[in-house]
Amino acid sequence: MSNRNDRYSTRIDNMRASEVRELLKLLDQPGIISFAGGIPDPALFPKDAIQEAYNAILSENAGAALQYSVSEGYKPLREWLVGHMASLGVECTIDNIIITTGSQQALDYLGKLFISPGDTILTTWPTYLGALQAFNAYEPRYDRLTPEGGNTTPAAYMQSAEKAGGQVKLAYLTADFSNPTGETIGRSERAKLIELAHELDIPLIEDAAYRSLRFNGENAPSMLALDIEREGDIDKTRVIYSGSFSKTLTPGLRVGWVCAAKPIISKLVLIKQAADLHSPTINQMVIHHVAERHFDQQVSKACDSYRLRRDHMLQALQNYMPEGVTWTKPEGGMFVWMTLPEHMDGADLLAKSIKEIQVAFVPGSAFFADGSGKNTIRLNYSLPNAEAIDTGMARLGTLIKNQLAV
Repeated sequence: MSNRNDRYSTRIDNMRASEVRELLKLLDQPGIISFAGGIPDPALFPKDAIQEAYNAILSENAGAALQYSVSEGYKPLREWLVGHMASLGVECTIDNIIITTGSQQALDYLGKLFISPGDTILTTWPTYLGALQAFNAYEPRYDRLTPEGGNTTPAAYMQSAEKAGGQVKLAYLTADFSNPTGETIGRSERAKLIELAHELDIPLIEDAAYRSLRFNGENAPSMLALDIEREGDIDKTRVIYSGSFSKTLTPGLRVGWVCAAKPIISKLVLIKQAADLHSPTINQMVIHHVAERHFDQQVSKACDSYRLRRDHMLQALQNYMPEGVTWTKPEGGMFVWMTLPEHMDGADLLAKSIKEIQVAFVPGSAFFADGSGKNTIRLNYSLPNAEAIDTGMARLGTLIKNQLAV
């Protein structure tokens, strides 16, 4: 086939390589200290439990494990998730849950379900880069969502969207330990956002990939739980909860889920039937086997480890960063968000950092739908050990001091 650009669909122009995925290639370079990826520590993976699960499943139920299955997902895993969601204040049935191949697939499916070209998505500034990538294929525009309130009214959102030739179709955010900022939205702000979604008559996607990784602070109810409290029934709610086992058990098996009102789940099932029929059955069975026996223990283990690393990074930042640099103090998750003096550019700093001090991070502008935020960077603390954090922050602090002195 010809390589002419006019042979491709218009949506391909909106698809960009992930800066995070590209930066992960640096991990293979000797000497690089990386704070770039949002990667769990592989030392925490429940390898023995996973090996036991594969052995048991292939010994006792290989036929089902290796066969085609239903698009909704492995029933025992969905039943376990009903109990898990209940622990979060979400009363539901298995008909409110679909298993996806990671939460990234959920975002792609939700974009396909709701977005037509020119429609508007409301999201925070900054937001998860992977969500922007998933949604961009469906050719939306973005408007800024402000959890704390602000001057933008529902009418203003709608007028802006109509002026651009579309409608406000959905809102998206991470309420707990956001990627990239590590920040958490309080209960009152969650209630305001749910009210906004109802006033706009749109779904609100709650990306809960990091929710289990809380180290300290108040554990606010999930937005889906608050919407159920408001409406009295999950099937009347607008919040769509997107969950994942990637940050708690292992990312490699690619198992996530969506919990939402039945009409939304039924549409997602149709999309999944057309896309990949179903997520790999054996992976779902292994995740169920491990989660049923070890989930709480694994969450506790991860929180204990990442809490120490977060504390070490916050202390290193305090020790080494010059005046004029600020950063978030997350209560959980995997990230610290750094704001540099306004005249500095995170992408330029990264180029110098890799060349001169062999330290990698993610420039912040990648997380802004409008490409702003150039004086910000994201730092990950879940993978590097204490020595790497201390060495890396010392080097980075010195580099920033030198750039400020120029």
